[in-house]
Amino acid sequence: MRGFPSREQVQRYREMYPEGTLIQLDHMNDPYPVPAGTVGGVVSVDDGGNVQVRWQNGRTLAVIPEADQFHVVENEQTEEMDMTMNG
Repeated sequence: MRGFPSREQVQRYREMYPEGTLIQLDHMNDPYPVPAGTVGGVVSVDDGGNVQVRWQNGRTLAVIPEADQFHVVENEQTEEMDMTMNG
């Protein structure tokens, strides 16, 4: 079981993953995970350090930086995925 992150760590996550940042899931440690490879947009980072995400498959499920593996989708991939997610 993980402890709560410090305020500084939560602030660092908020700076790393601002609202609208597109991330791609590599692996989720969850009994009902979002499939690996799914892209989603960051909605917020909550006070517990969880990155709240709206996934392209319609789900809303947070990623936990210490438990899940994901990466930011960069530049031209971002534009392409943004167009896909917004219709």
